[in-house]
Amino acid sequence: MMFIVKVPYCLSMKSKITTSEIALRDGSNDSPWQAGPAGSVIPKNATLLKDVVYDAVIIGGGITGITTALLLQSAGRQCLIAEAYTIGFGTSGGTSAHINTFADTTYKEAESAFGKEGAELFAAAINEGFSIIRENIKAHRVSCDFEEKKGYVYAEDDKQVDELQDIHGGIANVGLQVRYTKNVPTPIQYKKAIELDGQAQFHPFKYIAGLLKAYLKAGGILLENASVTKVDSRDDSHVVRAGTFSIRTKNVTYATHIPPGMNIFSLRCAPYRSYVLGVTLTDNNYPDALVYDMQEPYHYFRTHELDGKKCLIAGGNDHKTGHDDPEQAFADLEKYVRKHYKVKNVDYRWSSQYYVPVDGFPYIGQMPGQDKGIYCATGYNGNGMMLGSIAGKILTDLIVDGKSKYEKIFDPGRIKPMAGFKEFISENADVAYQFVASRFKAHEVDFLKRVQKDTGKLVEFDGRQIAVYRDAEGNIHALNPVCTHAKCIVNWNSEEKSWDCPCHGARYDIDGNVLNGPADKGLEQINIE
Repeated sequence: MMFIVKVPYCLSMKSKITTSEIALRDGSNDSPWQAGPAGSVIPKNATLLKDVVYDAVIIGGGITGITTALLLQSAGRQCLIAEAYTIGFGTSGGTSAHINTFADTTYKEAESAFGKEGAELFAAAINEGFSIIRENIKAHRVSCDFEEKKGYVYAEDDKQVDELQDIHGGIANVGLQVRYTKNVPTPIQYKKAIELDGQAQFHPFKYIAGLLKAYLKAGGILLENASVTKVDSRDDSHVVRAGTFSIRTKNVTYATHIPPGMNIFSLRCAPYRSYVLGVTLTDNNYPDALVYDMQEPYHYFRTHELDGKKCLIAGGNDHKTGHDDPEQAFADLEKYVRKHYKVKNVDYRWSSQYYVPVDGFPYIGQMPGQDKGIYCATGYNGNGMMLGSIAGKILTDLIVDGKSKYEKIFDPGRIKPMAGFKEFISENADVAYQFVASRFKAHEVDFLKRVQKDTGKLVEFDGRQIAVYRDAEGNIHALNPVCTHAKCIVNWNSEEKSWDCPCHGARYDIDGNVLNGPADKGLEQINIE
């Protein structure tokens, strides 16, 4: 069972920093980034600054939150990060850590939806996000296994060849270097491929730990295990309530992957789970590059050296959160990897969450429907490392200068009916279906006898639907399965040991605590006795 400290604590540079403990994440499966001294920060004996009106409170301690906080603090603003759990607990601790200059929303798709100028700005944002990572590593001397690599995308059939030509044309049209190649480092047969220079990879936990160290050195404050429960706005400031603290600030930024509660982003972003394996090979045939196929969903491969040992990072089999079977997704991914590589061991298997925006571009800036000075950043698709980094720059520019060259194309309040209308209708029709259909999935069972150890099920008992998990010791954890966000019914994730909402992606642990928004309240616990 995951243990989470409930009492909030605070960190400044007066605190002691240690990397001796395993970092926590939002699932039961460890990624390679959690293993060993991966950069987990443990606060000791710190106190919150008294009677301070902060320039900014950043809610969330992933790559977006820490990048934003560091840039603002370096610009002379007094900042505080409020993290509901621990640094890197969410997707930043579960990323496969590809740093690439092409995006899941292709540049041709971007041009179709936002015009040539919009596509060029999108490409500039992706590349500037990459540059921010590189510059941070150099400026703050962050040791995070950063390596520049070539990137490859290959097509396996005629249909994919046509799509690859569109990708090639889109990349060239925004002024980036790309070329066709016949030398992809993959054992898989392909018909056509492209090659890009200047791609990269890194250790995400070591990176954000390095940024955090620089932020604290610059005078920033960190609150961990301090879930923000409320933000009140008055006059020209806001009061953020986090744990036992009330913090007054001029600006608030939600760097929480998706803003909590009921808001427009639940309709404009679709939650997806992505699956990753860390594999040891028998023949040392590890690719010295970032490699992607064009299947739907696509697979991707790279190599990372962990404690002197090479590890093949292989990912794919993405699906909407709470929909498909996670066990089957991992099984299919492993089968695919074993088909093409000589696998000795599967050392890691983990999944993480991301949000697909309805029109292809992320939402970064002033949050619509909120008071001035409340910002958000969400909808990164599968490109959170670059877009999370440029989001930090955009948010800093908006707070410090009141403007950013990217503010219009990434405006969270934008309306692009032609660009995203079909996807908007499709996603919300699915939400409506899940709201109704999921209420008829429970089985009439004697749940105390039939729920196996380390298993969760939706059951009916005394005419009431219950989410039941029996832990490894045989103890029953019973919850009301109605998601507190939009009242859909959660489904059991057997791999990450969580209850996942199929509507908007909220996730809860076995005791009903919120792991991922947009829910801001846990599931009701039920005493089955």
